[in-house]
Amino acid sequence: MTTTTTRVLTGITTSGTPHLGNYAGAIRPAIQSSTQPGVDAFFFLADYHALIKCDDPARIARSRLEIAATWLAAGLDPDHVTFYRQSDVPEIPELCWMLACVTAKGLMNRAHAYKASVDANTANAVDPDDGVTMGLFSYPVLMAADILMFNAHRVPVGRDQIQHLEMTRDIAQRFNHLYGGGEALFALPEVQIDDEVATLPGLDGRKMSKSYNNTIPLFEGGPKALRAAVSRIVTDSRQPGEPKDAEGSHLLTLYRAFASADESAAFRAALEEGLGWGEAKQALCERIEAQIGPMRAQYADLMAHPGRIEDILQAGAAKARRIAVPFMARLREAVGLRAPARADGAARAAADAARAGRARIVSFRDEDGRFRQRLFGVDGAELLLSEPFDDPKALNALGRGFAGRDLSALAADGHGMVRLEADGLCWAHVPAERLDAVQAALAAI
Repeated sequence: MTTTTTRVLTGITTSGTPHLGNYAGAIRPAIQSSTQPGVDAFFFLADYHALIKCDDPARIARSRLEIAATWLAAGLDPDHVTFYRQSDVPEIPELCWMLACVTAKGLMNRAHAYKASVDANTANAVDPDDGVTMGLFSYPVLMAADILMFNAHRVPVGRDQIQHLEMTRDIAQRFNHLYGGGEALFALPEVQIDDEVATLPGLDGRKMSKSYNNTIPLFEGGPKALRAAVSRIVTDSRQPGEPKDAEGSHLLTLYRAFASADESAAFRAALEEGLGWGEAKQALCERIEAQIGPMRAQYADLMAHPGRIEDILQAGAAKARRIAVPFMARLREAVGLRAPARADGAARAAADAARAGRARIVSFRDEDGRFRQRLFGVDGAELLLSEPFDDPKALNALGRGFAGRDLSALAADGHGMVRLEADGLCWAHVPAERLDAVQAALAAI
């Protein structure tokens, strides 16, 4: 029986430090969902989006580390999902421009964030577009590029983001109509609203949010910071021994997000029987700490070794680009940005190799100015394209090192790709079914 794979994509903007609400409302359910059969999960750090909201470079740089470390400490398995930074996939902004060229300005005029800024400016008797950047105005187009680059089937969002998903569908349909030639280049993503996922109240009872400055820290500051924040949660004036309105208490809502049904029922009963607010807050801290305490140690270790985070993100970007690069080539072809009809250096090298009856590694410089290699078999067929390198000498040395090397013991990852690496450097990724041909070609060089 064939299992249908559903691609699910989630992004989080790198403009602040994750708090308890981010964990319960987005991170935890997303990680749990990624472990379900038939789910192909894509998680990314939306650092280009952060530039719209934040002009503090140090804060953005710090947030990228904190958010990546948080996802990993919370249990995200980078070998099971595709985990990457938006800014490490250059095909996303390229696609954003393509989509912007087919997106009507009138559609962007109706975006909630833009309209809210215009309404606020009008109320303050200033120019309607005062303080409105093109980043803010065209934010939904970049969001569409994030989603359509990987043809996500489902996108979990809050209700305030539903409009942006509808815009993404509109933009995709317009592009398909103009350039698809009867074929759907883009899948139309579906909104996923998880009403059962916890929306946690902050210290003042409103939704926990950095915007309201009412958050409870997740990992930063340790148990002491957690206790200090919980102690500031607003409660009523009922004294110890007086029955409390448990259902109206923010403490019970928070407790439920980290406890079983039986534990929550016992906590509720204790409040109704007169448990003091101070004792209740202490019990809440202990319950939260039981779940996040072990993760905090992993978070601290990752933050102390940012190179580990970088390695994971770069591996994730490489995995993402194995999809994005060929898809972008297809989209360029669709819109007319075709390569000229002539033999380039690589093509000539392939022809030469075929005539000579021998395999060959060809080095060249790509469009981004970085160096790559192609491996051609004795018949001139291209067998692999290397990863991009800044240093051509390092690339050449790495490529030569694979000549004659036994690759038979290498295992494929979950996407059927075999990673060719040596000395901590990845030369290329090869489909498992092509590994024998690559082995033969390398032996024939």
